[in-house]
Amino acid sequence: MKILITGGAGFIGGHLTEALLKRGDEVVVADNFSTGSRDNLFPVNGKSATVVEMDIAGEPEKLRELIRNADVVFHLAAAVGVELVVNDPVHTIQTNIDGSAHVVKAASEFDKRLFIASTSEVYGKSDNEFFCESDDLLIGSPYHSRWSYACSKLLDEFYLMAYHQATGLRGTVVRFFNTVGPRQTGKYGMVVPRFVANALENKPLRIYGDGGQSRCFCHVADVVRALLLLLDDDRSIGNIYNIGSDRLITITELAKLVISRLNSASTLEYIPYDKAYSKGFEDMRRRKPSTEKLCSLVNWHPEHPLEQIIDDVAQEILRKKC
Repeated sequence: MKILITGGAGFIGGHLTEALLKRGDEVVVADNFSTGSRDNLFPVNGKSATVVEMDIAGEPEKLRELIRNADVVFHLAAAVGVELVVNDPVHTIQTNIDGSAHVVKAASEFDKRLFIASTSEVYGKSDNEFFCESDDLLIGSPYHSRWSYACSKLLDEFYLMAYHQATGLRGTVVRFFNTVGPRQTGKYGMVVPRFVANALENKPLRIYGDGGQSRCFCHVADVVRALLLLLDDDRSIGNIYNIGSDRLITITELAKLVISRLNSASTLEYIPYDKAYSKGFEDMRRRKPSTEKLCSLVNWHPEHPLEQIIDDVAQEILRKKC
């Protein structure tokens, strides 16, 4: 198959590109390299992805032609990372909404198989024990820029579902829950690579807030495997799926696990949200997915424990230093 990946030079996109090349697909990557890196793209079994440097939000005709020539589109291009989202909400909204609108419209016009990457952020301020795809959603106030990301990604989902209902668009939404692993950068606020990098140098691990907020971390290899399973099963069309681990851990516990796993002398340093981000910043205390829908469809379960994720991230960081 010929597969287009928008944002294919990003963390998840790079791993997905590698997996698709490995199984023999032809891959085209569209990326503006604002947060992606060419280092995430490399030959696999003598085959390389075709790379098109472009802005999908600002070059709709160029994007339309790429989609016309593809069999499948994975739309991963988006503003990523809490720090980037909070500091530049205008860019977040424009990138996520405008780019997705172009992608969905062209995929519908040319009858292409489409996957849109969404996020656990769309569950907003819910205090449910775990999140299901059919849950009602409670988003925070527009006075807090943090929620602009959730709203923009949620609108992406509505775009896809509206086109699916109106035109039969063969689309699927996937909601990622804290995907982590090798090649991920901590530059935009991702906590695991940040903690691991500092622990390897025995520097303090900076915890934003009180550290009691809890998350589930899923290895990127497991996420990519889920995407390929969904791609190969047309029953996923017109549906939304959570992809993530169900192992819940607080950020303080995560920091202590990183220190223990890497035999580090690092200490913990707590930074109030107002100093880490901006006044009035809101966070979700708990974020745990239900993956029952995905598991029942394609028999998917995460295979990489958090300890292995930490090891893999550390090995990648050390490799780059050599």
